[in-house]
Amino acid sequence: MPDEQKLSRFETARGFLAALDQSGGSSPKALAQYGIDASQYSTDAEMFDLIHAERVRIVTDPAFTSSRILAAILFEDTLDREVEGRPSAAYLWEVKGIIPFLKIDKGLLDEEDGVQLMRDIPGLDDLLPRAREAGVLGTKERSVIHSAHPDGIRRIVAQQFDVARAVLAHDLLPILEPEIDIHAPDKAEAEVLLKAAILEQLETLDEGQKVGVKISLPSVNDFYLDLIRHARVARVVALSGGYDRDEADALLAKNHGLIASFSRALLEGLTAQQSDADFTKTLDTSIESIYRASLAP
Repeated sequence: MPDEQKLSRFETARGFLAALDQSGGSSPKALAQYGIDASQYSTDAEMFDLIHAERVRIVTDPAFTSSRILAAILFEDTLDREVEGRPSAAYLWEVKGIIPFLKIDKGLLDEEDGVQLMRDIPGLDDLLPRAREAGVLGTKERSVIHSAHPDGIRRIVAQQFDVARAVLAHDLLPILEPEIDIHAPDKAEAEVLLKAAILEQLETLDEGQKVGVKISLPSVNDFYLDLIRHARVARVVALSGGYDRDEADALLAKNHGLIASFSRALLEGLTAQQSDADFTKTLDTSIESIYRASLAP
């Protein structure tokens, strides 16, 4: 079973997830948003050093506390690094009281039948025990739906649950992330197909097993209430999906029981050039607005 103390907090506590899991493919864009352009680094190692420095500044900031932030999603490079002399996951839990999760997917395959499946995840059976030993509660794994193609959506959900079973076998909690592109012309129809496929797959889990679900903000308010209330779902969280923070917050607040797992919307307005006071003020404003939007009962 996953760590019971962390799992209980994840299922019941107020707050939202800080998605700090930009990996190799998304790091240049994240750094550019943070005010660091590609001319300021020349190797992947330098790029990851800069990304880690940004994350350290965020998680050590006085605004970044468990009073509003329930969990943080890291990626493997961050797991292997330290924050103020402690392993990153241990710092989050032991110092901040924030539950650590680990992004495990390795990117996406090319689109086929309206979806992008996950690439294979080499070394997963080595990574998962290491993550559990580090104090991680669970994992997050992303794939993307671009259109309401029934076969494609069934395949994407089947793959998500196949990976989830591997994660559960290591006593970790998987968060499925079958993201629906917010620009999909048939987004609402894709949501109907996705929810039906997830509900069907939930019935295949063993007794006592649970998963988390991370989804795009729905086209119909409270569309995912039956997932939120499902006995085999630990928590349902929403990604911002390209909406700016104000729009994402407004949409989220209309969905009862749904909490945020925002990345770009959380980091909006933060730059490396800000003074500590301005950085804290900007981060605090983001955290407060996302927290408030995540409170709909």
